[in-house]
Amino acid sequence: MSDAEPETNLDSGGHSGVTVETERAHAEVREQNVLKEEHYDEGTATTRNDQAISYLQGRGSQENYQKILHSTEAKTISQNTPSAVVIDEVSQERKNTVDAEKIGEQNVLEGIGEQNVLEGEGHDEGTTTPTSDQAISYSQGWDYKESDKKRDLNMLEGEHHDEGSTTPIHDQPISYPQELYSKENDQKKGQNVLEGECHDEGKATSINDQTISYLQGLDSKENDQEGEQSVMERELHEKGIATPTNKQAISYQHGKNSKEIDQKIPHSTETKTIGQDIPSTVLVPEVSQERKSSVNTEKKPLFHTPSPSEDSLVYTATPSMVFEEKEKAFFSSNPLNLVWSFGINQNIPVYNLHDKTRQVILYTCAHTAVMLDCSTNTQHVFQGHCSPISSVCVSEDRRWVVTADKGLESLIIIWDSYSGIPVQTLFDSHPEGGVAAIAMTGDSKYLATVGAGTPQQVCIWDWASDKEGPLCSKDLDSSYGYQAYMIFDPKDNFQLISSSSTQVIFYLWKGNKLEYIAPHLTNETFNKVVGKFTQSIFHFTISQALTATSVGNLVVWDAIQISNAPAETEIKPHNKKAIKLVPMQKDEITVLTVSDRYIVTGDVRGFIRFYDSLLNLVNWYSSFNLGPIQSISFSKELPHPATGQTHYPADCTIQSKPFVIRNFVVSTSDASVVHVTADGTKVEALLQEANSTVYAIACHPEKPIVCIASYSGMLKVWDYKKKKYICSRIFKAGQYIHCLTYNIKGTLLGVGFTDGSVQILESLTLKDECAEPFRYASAPITHMSFSHDSQYLATADEGFTVTVYKISQENGNTVWAYLGRMRSHYKLIQTIMFGIHPDNNQPRLLSLGSDRVLVEYDLPNSSKNDLRILGTDRIEQSGIPKCMAWYPPITKESFILTANDQYKMKLFNSTTKMCRKTLLGPTYISPLEKMIILPRINTHNPGKQYLAYITKDKVGLQILPVDGNPHKSSAIISHPGGVYNLACSYDGAYLFTAGGEDCTVLMWEVNIQALEAAAALGGTDLIPFYALLDGGREGELFKELEDYFYYAQLRSQGIDTMDTRQVSTHIPLVEVPFVMRALGFYPSEQEVEDMLNEIKFSEYVDTGKYVTSIDLGDFIRLYINHRPAFGLSVQELQHAFDTLGCDSESGEKTMERGQLLQLLQIKGEHMTEEELAEYFTTLLGLNPEGGRCEIGSYDSKDAAALLEKAIPSKMTHQIFTVELLGLQTGVSEEESSEEPITACTSAMS
Repeated sequence: MSDAEPETNLDSGGHSGVTVETERAHAEVREQNVLKEEHYDEGTATTRNDQAISYLQGRGSQENYQKILHSTEAKTISQNTPSAVVIDEVSQERKNTVDAEKIGEQNVLEGIGEQNVLEGEGHDEGTTTPTSDQAISYSQGWDYKESDKKRDLNMLEGEHHDEGSTTPIHDQPISYPQELYSKENDQKKGQNVLEGECHDEGKATSINDQTISYLQGLDSKENDQEGEQSVMERELHEKGIATPTNKQAISYQHGKNSKEIDQKIPHSTETKTIGQDIPSTVLVPEVSQERKSSVNTEKKPLFHTPSPSEDSLVYTATPSMVFEEKEKAFFSSNPLNLVWSFGINQNIPVYNLHDKTRQVILYTCAHTAVMLDCSTNTQHVFQGHCSPISSVCVSEDRRWVVTADKGLESLIIIWDSYSGIPVQTLFDSHPEGGVAAIAMTGDSKYLATVGAGTPQQVCIWDWASDKEGPLCSKDLDSSYGYQAYMIFDPKDNFQLISSSSTQVIFYLWKGNKLEYIAPHLTNETFNKVVGKFTQSIFHFTISQALTATSVGNLVVWDAIQISNAPAETEIKPHNKKAIKLVPMQKDEITVLTVSDRYIVTGDVRGFIRFYDSLLNLVNWYSSFNLGPIQSISFSKELPHPATGQTHYPADCTIQSKPFVIRNFVVSTSDASVVHVTADGTKVEALLQEANSTVYAIACHPEKPIVCIASYSGMLKVWDYKKKKYICSRIFKAGQYIHCLTYNIKGTLLGVGFTDGSVQILESLTLKDECAEPFRYASAPITHMSFSHDSQYLATADEGFTVTVYKISQENGNTVWAYLGRMRSHYKLIQTIMFGIHPDNNQPRLLSLGSDRVLVEYDLPNSSKNDLRILGTDRIEQSGIPKCMAWYPPITKESFILTANDQYKMKLFNSTTKMCRKTLLGPTYISPLEKMIILPRINTHNPGKQYLAYITKDKVGLQILPVDGNPHKSSAIISHPGGVYNLACSYDGAYLFTAGGEDCTVLMWEVNIQALEAAAALGGTDLIPFYALLDGGREGELFKELEDYFYYAQLRSQGIDTMDTRQVSTHIPLVEVPFVMRALGFYPSEQEVEDMLNEIKFSEYVDTGKYVTSIDLGDFIRLYINHRPAFGLSVQELQHAFDTLGCDSESGEKTMERGQLLQLLQIKGEHMTEEELAEYFTTLLGLNPEGGRCEIGSYDSKDAAALLEKAIPSKMTHQIFTVELLGLQTGVSEEESSEEPITACTSAMS
């Protein structure tokens, strides 16, 4: 409140010297005034004590008051009703008994024995202790006995004001989320909420003793004249701190007391699957039904002094608490913990959270929201979303942060910005596609959202209550365009605006009813070009609204006045129409907002203009050299008055008055954020991040340095431990950086561009090592790698070509020169890497492509323009390799580790390229895209090493050696839009992931202890593998496996033999394929060979002998690792028929019988006629023996005639799958082929 405006008198009887009698007299006078004068409009309080009520859901109705009055439980945390509801509407019954209450009030006071509640509290310097707000007890039934009635009178008392702080009597602690209470303290939670809070000088420690953003209108004079003493107008500003009354007295409960929601709450902080990617801190355990019952029956003491251990973190949080140093254990609950975020989502507004003690901004990165304390260069990251955050809003007092996302499992999360704790989560708010826009009311009680699905749905939420679902909702017509902006009327919680580029919509909601009006406006309305709509606001003094457009206009909207309407006709304030089109400028207005008494605009030229209420230009800023303005956010702190010591600029009026405004933060569409200090017009750059796709990241091999580059041409080098920018270089327009790599010593930095050019830079100064860039490729460079001796640099491009550069001597100088290039693959190259030849320590170069070919190059024998190939090996039969790495030397044999799209990891002998092991890899929705062996971390156990990897949207860790145990792997969502690159710090302590189009790089701290603990909990030896069998060790599959294992021994000894049986725990290797098929896994001949080689050579390096048998435990491991990760896929058969078949009259793909039999004999793994006859007759039930019972020859006599009768002349996918293979596809009989298979049917029956 400015000095010129009269201050509302709130301290009658509020000073410490007031006696009990004086307090009582004031209370009686005020009570009588309330009974005489108060009246309640719909949703609006017009008397002083009605403003102490926190917007009850009934909003003034006697029915709701009666429900609250007679409820069996005080509104505790689980009910989300404000603590100030004691002063609800005065019912008629209460009015009739006021005299009786006054007669007995003295006795009540003596009976309670708490006269100090009514007396003024002693106030130490800088500290104010609340008085009568502690007199609110959680009495059963809320029966208004004499004590309760007396306390109601006390609640109407004035507020106590001390030096340096203002503490209102009834603006005391409210119901807070109780997520950190221990079970032992559950019974005391309701009491703790009532306790007063101590306020240090100039510093508030409670939720509602914070500064509410100054009322935009500041119309205190008009309101004082009208007698409307609103909560906002009663703010007192002492020492620059505004303390509101109980406008924020809203119960901010966290969870929802429903079983359905409880089932959705993840109880593990370790992210193992996509459904567990939400951190456990997102939700806090709800109040159980048992506890709710105990609250109803247990008598609560009237007063209680809480101990520090009983306080909730939200309850006791201070503004700087979120950035305080926390214990290491708090951050180390997961194997990977997000510690820093490089980048910003420039499409979402940046919010100014500055106050007197901190300089903080809020912005988003991918699926996280980031609070950055610019003064200390520290971050706090809000993690909880599984999809990219699409919209953010904050409360007027900057206490509550709301984030929403777009995705299949969309969430709305409300965070406490002081403690960093999520206090509420709304699940499935818009399941059709997530949230497109979100807004919060001025009192922080309600949220409005508009969905991103079709049709778009607008919802109103009472987020602080336990009510499931929105209060009301409405679907919008698709003709209105995509509504992507929304805002509430600061003067009226029940009005709001949303807008698309073509339509502005005005809403009015009440109870469970939501209405909207979409006024028509075209170029013909005012015979002027309107332009595209950008943002809208409500005018701060009158009932009008304003909308900015892309051609620099402001549309003025006003309510339609119906002439000659009956007096009882209800006025609809949202029924607005465009009354004027005001041209403000020629450039597009991108931002429209309000600050105090000014209307503020930002445009595409980076200019910021301030207008008064009549749209007269007051001042502007045009010299900041900013890009297109994306958002403007003003501080909640009031500006210092203009004095001789200040340096405010003069406004552009005739009087040239000092232009006094709040400090503000500006974000632009080119990803820069600046802070503007109004006093002296000081501009401070806070952020300057990449504003385009980020693919390229690389870590220095010896120093804590990470290099990040983007398609904007900007290359930045960071010290990731100090979080400081070291140097940067901007390449000319059109040079999009796609990949980076350091040499082994960290002295050189290779840079690959999308135009195919390559540059080699000095790593710290970023100066060119070569006079001109290399331009031998025309396609984007996708991979780069230096050899271990820094003599070679190899690149791969999207043209399937590998190019090699080599250091050479020219005129006595060492220079980089082109060696040669080879188009060695016919599909995309997935990885290139250098190794070391074991014999002569020379570099080895290998490349792996999507064509399933591993190529090794002959570098010693290559010359200029002649890059030679040493050998090529096809390493996959059906899978597509995705990445490879050198397996660490934890075994005697040297291996190359690969991962394919079938979730398998394979070890190949680095010399012979023989597949030595096939193992089940991490199965997190998508296969591995890239992997890195971490530098040796565990020096005490040299055999322990770890692997980092990325999938489509996750980053994870894997314990080595790989053995198929799923508990040795862990992953967490990194970039929901896709992870495109991975880098590791030189010491293995941090991982870095690049998000591509989200323009973000995330830094993750590696916690090996947590990963090892999770693996230990999964069990040892065969326990993890038993869990992967259907039914586990006690299931039917395991019992069948034991039977098959024993039967295989009988087969190997001969079914008809009369010799004594030799029972063993092993079976011969030759029986392995048959047992696999009996279990439902049908390996190809190549896969059978790989399995047998894996067993046969498993001990050869150690013993020099072959293994000829296998026991049950090893067989289970072999089965788990080799079988398809997700079982048989009917879709693969459908794809085969679609590819090989011909169109039929019915539209299905069919194959002739002869064509099918021929393809099986000449394509893929060739089948002989004998094998075809055996397999088909067995499948069709034509073989009386059901196939061979012993290993030997098969008599194929008459098989051809049987097949001709059994197999239809035309084969469809449905017939082949259901009739021949016996697989279920979920297709009804009516949908199957009309052609009968009589022979097959009769034979199988």
